[in-house]
Amino acid sequence: MKIFSTKEKGFIKNLEAIVRRGETDTSGIEEAVRTIINDVRQHGDRSVFKYTEKFDGIRLSKQDVQCGKSDIEKAFKKIPRHDLKILQLAAKRIFAFHKRQIGKSWAFAEKDGTILGQLVTPLERVGIYVPGGKAAYPSTVLMNAIPAVVAGVKQIIMVTPPGRNGINPYVLAAARIAGVDKIYRIGGAQAIAALAYGTETIPKVDKIVGPGNIYVATAKRLVFGAVDIDMIAGPSEILILNDGAGNPSWIAADLLSQAEHDELASSILLTTSKKMADDVAKEVARQIKELRNRQRIAQASIDRYGAIIITENLTEAAALANKIAPEHLELFTAKPFKLLKKIKNAGAIFLGHNTPEALGDYMAGPNHTLPTGTTARFSSPLGVEDFIKRSSVISFSKKGLKKLDKAVVRFAEIEGLEAHGKSVERRM
Repeated sequence: MKIFSTKEKGFIKNLEAIVRRGETDTSGIEEAVRTIINDVRQHGDRSVFKYTEKFDGIRLSKQDVQCGKSDIEKAFKKIPRHDLKILQLAAKRIFAFHKRQIGKSWAFAEKDGTILGQLVTPLERVGIYVPGGKAAYPSTVLMNAIPAVVAGVKQIIMVTPPGRNGINPYVLAAARIAGVDKIYRIGGAQAIAALAYGTETIPKVDKIVGPGNIYVATAKRLVFGAVDIDMIAGPSEILILNDGAGNPSWIAADLLSQAEHDELASSILLTTSKKMADDVAKEVARQIKELRNRQRIAQASIDRYGAIIITENLTEAAALANKIAPEHLELFTAKPFKLLKKIKNAGAIFLGHNTPEALGDYMAGPNHTLPTGTTARFSSPLGVEDFIKRSSVISFSKKGLKKLDKAVVRFAEIEGLEAHGKSVERRM
């Protein structure tokens, strides 16, 4: 891994190159995705099936595009009992955490009889996109479906690309455990378009959540407005703050846990110790050779977007962390809760030597769908609040209206909206 300090010339430029790695020109992709969306919008199922055969090599029809109950039951039987218990334990913890996020309607009354409040209602129907193909992500199913269930969403629709051997059984099992209502064997931009506008067999949803490749992300951005979306997810990232204490092999392992996601993933260590920097670099080089399935991906990620940065102190490290606003932030220090007070921008924060980021991906309970690419400056992890909407509740008595009538009329005059003022005057 590259090692440099904050004192070096060109430090900011080097850091910016890593942080902004996800900012790519999507104009060419956007044109292709827009064509797919318009095609699906006009021709429905026919276009969805056409693109599924073209891109995934799978021929579908109205009869088999949806997974039946028998498919899900078969999936359950294929999975070892021990693995099912792991999925169920993860779901239990995710449910427990998200139940604490439930918002309630509220109202208050003023002395003149005026009532003001807020009505909280769940969305009617939500679509969940789950990546498929070469990999399987049952954790994505749990993390996206469970907060929707907790929020009270009436119908949860899941789409996922079909593989040659069908949908991965772990994904189907996770969908059943989480409470997904319908599952469709479609993926890509055509799946996003189908969810956004509806087809003969796939219902239109109110919101689309879940990660995907650049085509899926672009499609979500283009259909926003017709439906809501959760976020535009960028490449994965981890930032670790260290004070020189702890086991360097643990830090290296945590850096590699993100590097193996894809070649664009970023793994950065900020440490106050030159010795720790050297030790972690050696450990990364050693451990990466032990990876069997994703060594090439992890190596490419580390070579291009991995870095170890030596800072003068933890205060400087915290300031850099706030600027980077990472998806995953580990406070791998002797006193992590003290350092936490200095942190303002991060998707998820992992405190202490015994809290690896992988816990958050699977079993901890908080959602692993997190803001990336510095967007943690203004956005939050996926949660129950993403599946509800708030309506203002307003009820005035005649006495209450009289208190404000002249102010409303004058405000309307200031803005040149005569009819606004008259709608109040007529009542008085």
